[in-house]
Amino acid sequence: MNRRTLLVAALAGGGLAIGWAVWPRASRGNWAAAPGETLVNAYVKIGADGRVVVAVAQAEMGQGIWSALAQIVADELGADWRAVGVEPAPLGPDYANPGLALGAAAGLSEPMRSVVMATGRRVARFFDLQITGGSNSVRAWEPPLRAAAATAREMLMKAAARRWQIDWQLLDTAGGFVTYKANRLPFHVLVADIDADDARDDPVLRPTRRLAGQTVLRLDIPAKVDGSARFGIDVRLPGLAYAAIDQGPIGAQVASHAAPALPPGVTVVAQSGFVACVADTWFAAHKALKSLTIKWQPAASPPGPWLEAAVRGALSSDGRTFGPTDTVGTAVRDDGDVLTALAGAGGVTAEYGLPFLAHACLEPMTATARVTEGRAEIWAPTQSATLAARAVAQALDIDANDVVVHPTLLGGGFGRKVEGDACAQAALIARAAGRPVQLIWSREEDMGHDMFRPAVAARLHGKATPNGISGWNAAISVPDVGSAFAGRNLGSFAGRPSAGAGAIEGAVDLPYAIPNIRVQHCLADCTAPLGFWRSVGHSFTGFIVESFVDELAASAAVDPGAFRLAMLKDQPRHAAVLAAVLEMGGPLGKDAESAEDMSAAGATVARGVALVESFGSIVAQIAEVVSVPGQRPRVTKIWATVDCGRVINPDTVVAQIEGGIIFGLSAALFGRISFQGGRVEQDNFHAYPLVTMADCPEIDVRILESDADPGGIGEPGTPPIAPAVANALFAATGRRWRTLPFFPA
Repeated sequence: MNRRTLLVAALAGGGLAIGWAVWPRASRGNWAAAPGETLVNAYVKIGADGRVVVAVAQAEMGQGIWSALAQIVADELGADWRAVGVEPAPLGPDYANPGLALGAAAGLSEPMRSVVMATGRRVARFFDLQITGGSNSVRAWEPPLRAAAATAREMLMKAAARRWQIDWQLLDTAGGFVTYKANRLPFHVLVADIDADDARDDPVLRPTRRLAGQTVLRLDIPAKVDGSARFGIDVRLPGLAYAAIDQGPIGAQVASHAAPALPPGVTVVAQSGFVACVADTWFAAHKALKSLTIKWQPAASPPGPWLEAAVRGALSSDGRTFGPTDTVGTAVRDDGDVLTALAGAGGVTAEYGLPFLAHACLEPMTATARVTEGRAEIWAPTQSATLAARAVAQALDIDANDVVVHPTLLGGGFGRKVEGDACAQAALIARAAGRPVQLIWSREEDMGHDMFRPAVAARLHGKATPNGISGWNAAISVPDVGSAFAGRNLGSFAGRPSAGAGAIEGAVDLPYAIPNIRVQHCLADCTAPLGFWRSVGHSFTGFIVESFVDELAASAAVDPGAFRLAMLKDQPRHAAVLAAVLEMGGPLGKDAESAEDMSAAGATVARGVALVESFGSIVAQIAEVVSVPGQRPRVTKIWATVDCGRVINPDTVVAQIEGGIIFGLSAALFGRISFQGGRVEQDNFHAYPLVTMADCPEIDVRILESDADPGGIGEPGTPPIAPAVANALFAATGRRWRTLPFFPA
């Protein structure tokens, strides 16, 4: 496959065809210029045809990051958007994720914030750590990409100034030209004259944005519409075979396997943790795999119902139930006098439970491998070329520099495809088969061998008055996901599971003014593989916190919107987001005047609200539900407001909020993974439903204008939806909905 094989956008709006190359990511490689291209710096190339190509280190999995990062460059450079393309950046320190420490630095004041951020950048560069996750792509890459584009712009302006013999600072750029009064020269004419000595360490950034902040056609959309976009499952190589895999129960090892007479051309590959069949088609490989008799040696403590019991049990101390003024686990916040605030009668106690969840990407785990002479090439829909290369190198016992990773489009990622397990398996199978192999997990394997969002249990005690919350004592039990991920992917950097604020992000630093608050993390044991799931800890703390805030508002007999606003006087951005959604979707509670489904006898329409800050963005949502006696309540409409700082492409922001809502709504309504004997009981979508077009509510999104630094957008739409629906269900039915999912399959 050469670098021009893959096209992801063509004839966009009648403009120039934009090419995407499956560019190999080998360790510490250099970004190369093709014939007719000039490499201006590590992030910008300009072609003789006028095309501007941007090196993008982040994975495109539907979140629009190719376009967002290219739009940042095009805006600062003064390029014509119709002539802008993207290529994956090679592995190397220039392309390591500079936002590695964004989470750790959040909330810190200077100079500690700068110290932590600089340390994160140094660590990422040292390990060439390319990784897409944590909704940090725009937050992390806007500064270096703007600087690179400004440098390129100044170099082009200086080249033009030498031709015109004038001061370069009198020039500007626009639409792919350097301009001076009525004169202009196109970039591709000037690029041969640029001088590397003209590149400054501190280029001047544009004071105002032109293209950034505007809705433009995303580069990946045309090819996804016409079918020419290539995902991991679409890769084709000469002599390619296909593999189907059986990994048995979680943690089990292959004890033995026996095969009947297999058709010609079918190869069986057995490793300690899996058995695979290789054939000329995936169907033939899968059929052969099903004919095998495989015996498994189970793990010492295979996942089962005991896991959820262990999570609930961690809330107890010495067998005693966690009471209103008790302590349990590890306190990660303890302000004021909780003991006095919660003493006596009048308090509210609530217990919440959330299940294990799967990522359920519509494109199952897949990777294509070619292994020859101690070297490996991998084509995969990966969120981290770095971790994919390391997983393959470890599996094959070769140097990571001998692994080349070709990233493709992702058919969904959500944190699952940051893992390199399928890449390593494909490499092992290809080496054993002696030919290129594309491994595709079946849906049952994908559901059964996920890196799951953990189950969670929480018990909260609180008191409130009409003026706000006076006391809050929360204990949240959840395993340490970060330790589980690090143990699989970072080797010696992995520590033992431990309690801490990071495991319950979103439950510690609340936006509300609460004078007396204690928050505790109870570390729970878990033998199921755990991983990062869209919005990570906020996916469960948003539900717990916003549901309990609503319960306290009800105990104080106050409107839940006004109750929240009263506690946000010192948080103007949060207050503005909440006020905006209340204006869009209010009033809260029952709405007797709504026309939606009121023709049904006994129908009740109600609305609930939730407000969650995550990944540097603030999102508020109101959910409307219709409850008819004898029928399952339906979610009919969602209003959402978001303050995500400076916006690059408004259409992408709206799309990501909509997608986050639908993703979270699927989990809130139906999502649950349970285990029995090391096997997942929900092995396909019949038992793990997703929201369909017929079930999907109308969604109305409003973006609040902001000059703040960019926040994330891929994940913040997910956390508020479950509590907003739960609070609406309470208003409609009169009972609290404290356990997810609301309607298990």
